[in-house]
Amino acid sequence: MNGLLIGRFQPFHLGHLEALQFALSKVDKLWLGLGSSNKSPEKNNPFSAEERKEMILSSIDDSMKNRIEIYFIPDLDNHIKWIEKIDSIVPKFDIVFSNDELTKHLYSKRTVQVISIPFLKRDELSGTNIRDLIASDQKWEHLVPEGSKNFLINTSANERLKNL
Repeated sequence: MNGLLIGRFQPFHLGHLEALQFALSKVDKLWLGLGSSNKSPEKNNPFSAEERKEMILSSIDDSMKNRIEIYFIPDLDNHIKWIEKIDSIVPKFDIVFSNDELTKHLYSKRTVQVISIPFLKRDELSGTNIRDLIASDQKWEHLVPEGSKNFLINTSANERLKNL
């Protein structure tokens, strides 16, 4: 069975890593959709799709890499067109992993199972919280996997986030 998990991963943090492990416990192959892939850098989407892909790949082990394919999913203003666009980008899947009500609603009309992802320390492990901590020079390193941490330090993410 194949599954689809779409996220913005801005940045890729320990909650996302847990979500990947959860999804992989239910499917053989996981299509990972990097949402908002067509957005220019902005406060809520500071990292490009390529950068997010690099963060993810540097944060997961080979056994996970062998079971995951990463796809870039652009934002579209029309929800129906958006899921049609996803269909045109990713191979067939049986399960969608999502906590997003709109995504659940859109896929409930299809023969695709929708499974919610258990949240891990949601108050701390949110991209918004982590971006705010980085921008304000507070401790954030413990909230992301090693690969993301190295990427964020090496690309001076704190400067980027302060300037957006």
